[in-house]
Amino acid sequence: MRYDLHQFSEKNLHFAYRRKSINNEHRETFHSHLGIELLFIHDGRGTMIVNNRSYDIKPGMLCIFQPYQLHHLTLDYSNDQCFERSMAIFEPSLYETYFEKWPALHAFFKHICQGNLPFPCLYEVDDQHILIHQFKSFQERIPNIDESNRSEEVSLFLVNLFHFIHPLWMKREGNSAFLPVKRKNHQVEKILSWIEKNYHIPYRLDDLAASLHLSSYHLAHLFKEATGVSISQYIAARRIHQSVQLLTTTNKPILVIAEEIGLMNVSYFCKLFKEYMGVTPLQYRKRWINHPFN
Repeated sequence: MRYDLHQFSEKNLHFAYRRKSINNEHRETFHSHLGIELLFIHDGRGTMIVNNRSYDIKPGMLCIFQPYQLHHLTLDYSNDQCFERSMAIFEPSLYETYFEKWPALHAFFKHICQGNLPFPCLYEVDDQHILIHQFKSFQERIPNIDESNRSEEVSLFLVNLFHFIHPLWMKREGNSAFLPVKRKNHQVEKILSWIEKNYHIPYRLDDLAASLHLSSYHLAHLFKEATGVSISQYIAARRIHQSVQLLTTTNKPILVIAEEIGLMNVSYFCKLFKEYMGVTPLQYRKRWINHPFN
């Protein structure tokens, strides 16, 4: 299992067009990024958990993930299914000035980057929609982009993306109060809600089970079946996600950060962090300070 909790890109834009994964590649992942992620699903099935809600992954799905927003994907590779997607990940502060010439589009851009969005995705976006064509067009232009016009090309690509996302997103957001809410995994959502409120304290399965009036065995089985990972694995990922934010937005010592995410043993925290992130917390903080996004 691979936990890709946080990616760095040495460029101002991390871009991919119709990237394919097969044979259980990245079957279960946790993601979060410094910037905004725009993700379009061309092909693939599975489940996505964002903000304690479960969503079906399916073709024609457009997702927008805000900075540091943890999202958990479990992909279904049965019957030789593949996972094909296009994506763009960027730091919004680098490009906001390019949107200021168009007040309505600028307001929408800020809403997506900073607002309290009622949902993370749109469904039934046609693969031939002009919005998706922007990914293909940018892919074709990449070989001719040099450093002198790179920022301009990226900004034009992003402005066009948001221009075509705007009416689709606002149409659904305007009608969001009238859309039926799927409750297929309502018990799992209750578990996720409990985790969100309690991940910063020492975890005991019995406490969670008692609060939801379920047996420990049933609770653990239910969560693993719905998400593909155990409750303890998910809590560990949530804690590391929070520690990333604290490392990059505060000057708090490593010991204090470990305690604030519910890990009283700083050595164990450093070991767990390196297992997920590939470097120690201190190395991560130094890398972030020197990152181009900053």
